Amino acid sequence: MDKNRIYIFDTTLRDGEQSPGASLSISEKVEIARQLEKLNVDIIEAGFPVSSPAQFEAVQLIANEVNVVVAGLSRAIEKDIKSAYDALKHGKKPRIHTFTSTSDIHILGKFGDERYGKSLAEKRKTVLKMTYDAVAYAKSFTKDVEYSAEDAGRTDIGYLVDIVETAIEAGATTVNIPDTTGYTFPSEFGAKIAELKRRVKNINKAIISVHCHNDLGLAVANSLAGIENGARQIECTINGIGERAGNASLEEVVMALKVRKDLVKYFTKIKTEEIYNSSRMVSSYSGIVVQPNKAIVGDNAFAHESGIHQDGMLKNRQTYEIMQPETVGVPKTKIVLGRHSGKHGLKSRLIELGYHLQVKELSDIYEKFLILADKKKEIYDDDLRILMEESSIKFAASSYELDYLQIHSGTNSIPTATVRIKTEKGMLQESATGDGVVDATFNAIERALNTKVSLESYFVRSVTSGRQALGEVIVKIKKDDVTFTGRGISTDIIEASAKGFLQALNHQEQYFKAKEELPNSYLSEISQAV
Repeated sequence: MDKNRIYIFDTTLRDGEQSPGASLSISEKVEIARQLEKLNVDIIEAGFPVSSPAQFEAVQLIANEVNVVVAGLSRAIEKDIKSAYDALKHGKKPRIHTFTSTSDIHILGKFGDERYGKSLAEKRKTVLKMTYDAVAYAKSFTKDVEYSAEDAGRTDIGYLVDIVETAIEAGATTVNIPDTTGYTFPSEFGAKIAELKRRVKNINKAIISVHCHNDLGLAVANSLAGIENGARQIECTINGIGERAGNASLEEVVMALKVRKDLVKYFTKIKTEEIYNSSRMVSSYSGIVVQPNKAIVGDNAFAHESGIHQDGMLKNRQTYEIMQPETVGVPKTKIVLGRHSGKHGLKSRLIELGYHLQVKELSDIYEKFLILADKKKEIYDDDLRILMEESSIKFAASSYELDYLQIHSGTNSIPTATVRIKTEKGMLQESATGDGVVDATFNAIERALNTKVSLESYFVRSVTSGRQALGEVIVKIKKDDVTFTGRGISTDIIEASAKGFLQALNHQEQYFKAKEELPNSYLSEISQAV
């Protein structure tokens, strides 16, 4: 093993999906996993198999589909570990990833009951034993076991040394040091990794990994500090999505190492030309828009408006650019297809963008492509991404689907909407008025479905170019303090709004069905994992 190689552990499909409001269907997860393989990540954390049947199925399908290491997360409970193994066992390269809480704050909070010990010292001993037993049990299923010390960033270094030694002794081949709450500074986090490297007696038997959250905007900086002090695996996500403020951004960590080869000797095996496609796919499927000024993949990352900057760029690109757009896959031109393009040309371009289609799916997409091509004449890459997203929404499990929408509005009339919704039990139709046609449409949908939710946010954007551009509407609703996101796409913004609202309601329906099947303790602890 090259001591300067950095392994990339992508947790977009597990920690990334825990972003508030984000929800990926099984087919979307598999599609993203294929793109992550194309990106050449080393490990894909595919999900938390025990948390729901859908999570189990997604992990199982991904493990069987790709040729990279696939990890399933589990708590230090035999049922969780066995579930992870059952999901992964037919995969080519399975990894079981288990964790225990290690900071005093977490131990006293999660193991407060006296059955875990009366004093903090006794509770710490209990967690040490849980760690050993969990790793040893996981090791009985696979040789590739990763252990995470949850909230290691706030864990006493002496106890952290003990628990890492214990995990390695039990058989862990990777030990992950998460800054779970994004609390530490780079100098502090780097020093902690260096201390573990120095004090853990059996550390040479395992790879040190770091998993940094971005609550203070330091996730990438802390990850790089971890590398400089001995870490050789980085846990990260595409676009930096994840719990709260997110995780370390894969593209930022990778490109920092690539651009600053003069300063650091470390490298990854990532195919950086696939970064842009990966970013756009994850953004499209998750409904989490990439901010324009986001490093590496934001729309403004390679844009120059200042006259001085533009003049300098015309004379020498290196004046204001430290990397070329092509190195991360940003296309020079986005116009690719038109109404005369054939099915083969469409398929080839979709494959270049990271999508893989079955024969029936290609036929469905091609029909929509031709309709759009008649309207727009020139089809852009983003148009194709949106067509794929719309198809994904259609093929995802849905309780409700828009069948018909009619609106009436004007300067001297009351906005009115009539909707007809296809449900599992048949058609439902209702009309309603509102403060504008979007409000009227939402009111009609709520009346038809006999429900009432709180609208948290409503976001509209043009995702393609031209007067006939496709518009995307992202709707966030809340019920029982849980947020659900829906996306709708159409050249008609009102239709897109209705589709987005219905998709959010579909996600809500699926969530509460799944919740009925699981104890509340599972949902609360799983949602905060690592």
